[in-house]
Amino acid sequence: MKKVGSRFIQCVLTLFVVSILCFAMTKAAPGDPVLTYVEPNMSEEYIQRLRESLGLNKPLVEQYLLWLGRVLHGNFGNSLMNGRSVLTQILERLPATVILMGSSMLLGFLIAIVLGLYSGKYKNGLLDKIVSVLCYVGISIPTFWFGIMAIYLFSVHLGWLPSYGMYGTDTRSIGDLMLHLIMPCGVLTFTNAAQYIRYLRSSTITALSSDYVMVQKAYGMSSSGILFRHVLKNAILPMITVLGMSLQSLVSGAIITEQVFAWPGIGQLAVTAVTQFDYPLIMGITMFTAVLVVVGNLLADVLYAVFDPRIRKSGC
Repeated sequence: MKKVGSRFIQCVLTLFVVSILCFAMTKAAPGDPVLTYVEPNMSEEYIQRLRESLGLNKPLVEQYLLWLGRVLHGNFGNSLMNGRSVLTQILERLPATVILMGSSMLLGFLIAIVLGLYSGKYKNGLLDKIVSVLCYVGISIPTFWFGIMAIYLFSVHLGWLPSYGMYGTDTRSIGDLMLHLIMPCGVLTFTNAAQYIRYLRSSTITALSSDYVMVQKAYGMSSSGILFRHVLKNAILPMITVLGMSLQSLVSGAIITEQVFAWPGIGQLAVTAVTQFDYPLIMGITMFTAVLVVVGNLLADVLYAVFDPRIRKSGC
C-alpha cells in the first residue's frame, strides 16, 4: 500500500512539473494569439480590451495559477479560436485517433509476434535477413514520405484507395471507414511492426539460449510448442514497457500521418492549435498526452508483475 501511494505521488508531481514546463514553453514561443483576431481597422484600445478579455494581460504566474485552478475542477478552458470547450474538442477528435493508432498498434504487435519469434529462432537465416531489411526500411523511412508515396501509388496512379479523410462525401458506413483507413493504418502498422520486431527478435534469441528451453527439448516438446508456450512468455516482457510507453501515441503518435492523410484526429487538431497560437488547446492536448504517459508507465509496471512471477513475489 505504501508503494502504491508513493507511485501516485510521483505521478502527480510528474504531471505538475510537466504542466509548468509546457505552460512556460508555450508562453515563451514566438507569436501573439491576439494577432489572429486583429483587423486593419481595429484601434489599439480595442486590441488591448481583446487582450484583457482573453486574460493575456495578466502576469505569467497568475495566468498559470488560474489555468491550474480550472484544470483541478475539470475545466481545461475554452479555445481561443472558436470559444468552444477544450475538453469537448479533444473528446470529439479522440475516437478518430484511437481508431487509427489502436488498429495500427494492434496489427503491428500481432505481426511482430510471428515474425519476431521466427526471426529469432532462425537467426541469420533467409527469413531473418529479409525481415531485418524490412525492419531497417520501416525504422529509417519517415512516415510522411511513406504516406506521400502510398497516396501517389494507390490513389493517384492506381486509383484504388481514397487519398484523404475518414469518410467519403456521400456515405459514413463502416465499409467506407475501412476503405479510408487502409493507407494511413498501413503506413503506421509498417512503422510500428518494424520497431516491435527488433525487440522481440532480440528477446527471442536470448530466451532460446536459456536452460528451460533445453529442458523442454529433452522432454520431447515440439519446436512450435517451446516457441509459443515458453519462449513467448519471456520474450514478450520487454514489449510490455514498449507498449506502455506507446500508450501516449494513441494521441500524439499520428500527428504527421493525420496531416498527410487529412485524418480528423487529435494530431490534426494539435497542429491547428499551434499554428493559431491557441494556448488553452495546446495545453489541453499536452496534458492529456502526459496523463497517458503516466498511465502507460503504471500499466507497464502492473503487467510486468502479472507476466513475471519473480517481480510479483519480490514485491517490486
